[in-house]
Amino acid sequence: MHWLKTTLKSSFMALLGSGEVTPSSLEDRTEEIRQFILDELGEFGEKHYPQITRHVRYAQDVQGLWYTRANVMAVLGAMHGEIVAREKVGRISDKFDGLLPRGLSSRPSSLTL
Repeated sequence: MHWLKTTLKSSFMALLGSGEVTPSSLEDRTEEIRQFILDELGEFGEKHYPQITRHVRYAQDVQGLWYTRANVMAVLGAMHGEIVAREKVGRISDKFDGLLPRGLSSRPSSLTL
């Protein structure tokens, strides 16, 4: 039975894309990302886009936060313009390094200048 636990754990870590991520460090980094996004949205985002703020605040895991980026981009675009919003979302995306399955990580876009 021990081999099953070990195999499941290593499979889970492989899905995350890094063998160095522990459950406690994953939780810590998820909360850091959550707070970083909320800080970027600020009071204006919370006041004018409460649903998006709630989605970020109550995302259940790192993948849930990853999927909020499009909505966060829209809010940041409304607040700061597209160029600044893209830079901010790029910094948010960088924080996910090593936490997501390979299929979810950002890929270079031909749209960037």
